[in-house]
Amino acid sequence: MNQRFGLPVENTSLALSQIFEPIREDLARVDTEFARHIQSQVEVIPKIGKYIQTSGGKRIRPAVLLMAARLCGYTGDRSVLYAAVVEFIHTATLVHDDIIDDSELRRGRLAVHSQWGNDITVLLGDYLYIKSMALALTHDELAIIRLLCDVTLRMIEGELYQLTKNGDPEVTEEEHFEIIRRKTAYLFGGCARIGGMLAHETEERVEALGQYGFKLGIAFQLVDDLLDLTGTVESLGKPVGSDLREGKITLPVIALMARADPSVRALITQVVRERSLPADRWGQISGLLAQHKTIEYAYGCAVRYATDAKRHLMVFPPSPERDALAALPDYVLSRDR
Repeated sequence: MNQRFGLPVENTSLALSQIFEPIREDLARVDTEFARHIQSQVEVIPKIGKYIQTSGGKRIRPAVLLMAARLCGYTGDRSVLYAAVVEFIHTATLVHDDIIDDSELRRGRLAVHSQWGNDITVLLGDYLYIKSMALALTHDELAIIRLLCDVTLRMIEGELYQLTKNGDPEVTEEEHFEIIRRKTAYLFGGCARIGGMLAHETEERVEALGQYGFKLGIAFQLVDDLLDLTGTVESLGKPVGSDLREGKITLPVIALMARADPSVRALITQVVRERSLPADRWGQISGLLAQHKTIEYAYGCAVRYATDAKRHLMVFPPSPERDALAALPDYVLSRDR
């Protein structure tokens, strides 16, 4: 066992490229589909599309869909198409989120709105959403289209809900988890479900895949939030503590607010309401997070969700695909960017 944030985690030396090796060619085809369908006579659209594609995203969501489809024995081409649909949806949320958060950087590069302006970026996000649904409609898979629409609506609702909580120091754990479920987990769960649906798997197995993806998504977001507080500018590609600077409090800070004395709560309240995090305040808060062990607390939650995600795969017989999906939660827990 390895240790991370003071907690034991599974030993894992697998890089994402190793986990995704069985679907490497399919992932390349997803990139090709994305590039093909982002073509337009409006020159700026493919230009921004190429910029986004080369920004170093992990492609975890389409990979979950592709691997789940293989786990269930699906061998057709529709998994690549729906994986491209998912990538369009995810990309649309990223470009809109960066405008809402006023994030200058994304993965160490200028965010799209920083490069092309808010007006163009809003419309590009809209274009990507509509393009995703147009792609999905090229095949008569009504149940999958309904699922994609439902997931997309939940994501937008999650963004709206989070906006109403920005600058609010009284966000509860349950409210925070509801934001995570809507903004991140439902899409992960939907990706895994689609893999089973394409193979016409049993309802039990499709549900198991959905639960796997859903809990993987929660673990992924919890670790993402932790990295914002514990990472480096170099690894994150953006300033450390960006969530606090944007008026957002995540699980470690929510737990700190619950455990600390009124002076600490007053400090965090001032930071999130003013959306300002000078170095001295950041030093205080990072020290308090360590003192009250709330980083460990949040990481423990991520470990539980990741462990539970793997449990749902046990309805499937052993296979290289099951092993790959089971390795993904361990990678999520160990990642540093």
